[in-house]
Amino acid sequence: MQSYLFYLLDFLQEPYHLIGTTVSDPFDEYKKVVVSIIEEYFSTGGVELAASDLRDLGSSEYHHYFVKRLVSMAMDRHDKEKEMASVLLSALYADVISSAQISQGFVMLLESADDLALDILDAVDILALFIARAVVDDILPPAFLTRAKKTLPETSKGLQVIQTAEKSYLSAPHHAEFVERRWGGSTHVTVEEVKKKMADLLREYVESGDAAEACRCIRELGVSFFHHEVVKRALVLAMEIQAAEVHILELLKEAAEEGLISSSQMAKGFGRLAESLDDLSLDIPSAKALFQSMVPKAISEGWLDPSFLKPSGEGGKLEDDDKRLRDFKEEAVTIIHEYFLSDDIPELIRSLEDLAAPEFNPIFLKKLITLAMDRKNREKEMASVLLSSLHTEIFSTEDMVNGFVMLLESAEDTALDILDASNELAFFLARAVIDDVLVPLNLDEISSKLPPNCSGSETVHMARSLVAARHAGERILRCWGGGTGWAVEDAKDKITKLLEEYESGGVVSEACQCIRDLGMPFFNHEVVKKALVMAMEKKNDRMLDLLQECFGEGLITINQMTKGFVRIRDGLDDLALDIPNAGEKFRFYVEHAKRNGWLLPSFALSGVDATPSPSSPSTLG
Repeated sequence: MQSYLFYLLDFLQEPYHLIGTTVSDPFDEYKKVVVSIIEEYFSTGGVELAASDLRDLGSSEYHHYFVKRLVSMAMDRHDKEKEMASVLLSALYADVISSAQISQGFVMLLESADDLALDILDAVDILALFIARAVVDDILPPAFLTRAKKTLPETSKGLQVIQTAEKSYLSAPHHAEFVERRWGGSTHVTVEEVKKKMADLLREYVESGDAAEACRCIRELGVSFFHHEVVKRALVLAMEIQAAEVHILELLKEAAEEGLISSSQMAKGFGRLAESLDDLSLDIPSAKALFQSMVPKAISEGWLDPSFLKPSGEGGKLEDDDKRLRDFKEEAVTIIHEYFLSDDIPELIRSLEDLAAPEFNPIFLKKLITLAMDRKNREKEMASVLLSSLHTEIFSTEDMVNGFVMLLESAEDTALDILDASNELAFFLARAVIDDVLVPLNLDEISSKLPPNCSGSETVHMARSLVAARHAGERILRCWGGGTGWAVEDAKDKITKLLEEYESGGVVSEACQCIRDLGMPFFNHEVVKKALVMAMEKKNDRMLDLLQECFGEGLITINQMTKGFVRIRDGLDDLALDIPNAGEKFRFYVEHAKRNGWLLPSFALSGVDATPSPSSPSTLG
């Protein structure tokens, strides 16, 4: 024991050194790994591999840094890498990187624009193009630009980036096409192009029977997250060409055994087809029987998980057992298909009234928009125009709200068929507000009815941003080609002519009929604006009589009336160059409109400094 104490005393008297251990910072580790992921992506072009690597890395709270690093590395490389970076961001959006993280990453880029400009001479222009491309690709909302401007110093390069994006890229005619092709667009493949390639390779397989070649083509598409579409299309083709069923099922079996199509993608493909069997039966009467025979084969051969047959446990399927509802859905699909062919709104309304099932109006709205989303812009435009007519004729606002709630509740399922479903739905919602089918407060009502953590809430938020953006009406009006297919300029010309004819002695009822014939209730704010400007220029109060008649008939709503007055108010400085007393006249018109109920009492005269004169209305005439 004594020897031990001596040993301990000797040890304590020895000089000692502190040995430091390195504490690893998770963020530092994350930064190192993402650089290698980006470098590998630029070398291989593997979108799915990069997505998988980033997903496996975890640390999703740092993904804003990935956005910043990806763009900043691409900025100093060739156009090929810039295009690849934009494509990767679109692929990662929502699935791997949240909308908020994308926005935060671009905010960091804007804040570091001054530093980037030291190394990259044209950094401002390149970053502006990245931001414009993100807006065009719908991974940044248009409102991002407005919010960012408020936070950036006036002398910063970041503010120059936003201004360049707005003026040079997002304001130009056909800007979307220009921005998408600016870096060559060689790696940018649209969903429609992928679907077409899938259809082509399946048709070729049916003709050749070469399963190895078909699997190679599926692999080359590089969209493993979208393989459920291959499954669905293959099964539909097997139903259409029953002689090819055996070969098509063999292809799916081989793709599953190779690990080319995962079990989850296989189940999703079967699930999507199961949900669309009612619609498919209209074209292939034996679709349900064929599907019911395919499922046991796939399960018995081991390439479809047996859990596919297990009930989901959700009570929603009980509604489908209701024959009346099932019959309504089948009739609704037929009516909608006929409308897309004929463009005959009165006939559709008659057919819908004949069904005598107003309680199913929200379901009709859901079917209409779901079918339109999977078609071209023409059908999307027709669906929006139809909603406006239905709201006027037979649908209540409550029907519209409940229909959109049903759509948004099933948004995740819809996204399996339509990859950009969230953006499409946001535009339908925004267009409904512009068309006065909904009022902005209805968006809050819709949001409150959605379940917690529902992805549809983000869609509602996106719709609010679209509606709040500058010149929202015209932008949203153009999103699918515009009202009745006219260009906006054509509509403006027709409005000018009808107002000139009325001003020169026309009859009020005829002018109202001309406005009605335009068929563009969502664009009636232009009638209000042009009527007020003409009243100022011609000093003719007849225009006020026309607006009074339009308002009294319900032809121009208070929402459209307000928009027209707001547009005049915002352009008063320019208007005053031609009409010196424009401010005074506008003040009188506002007071007149408030007295007659066209405008709410709360309408603000901000920016109108003219002091009201004691003039009576006759002095303005």
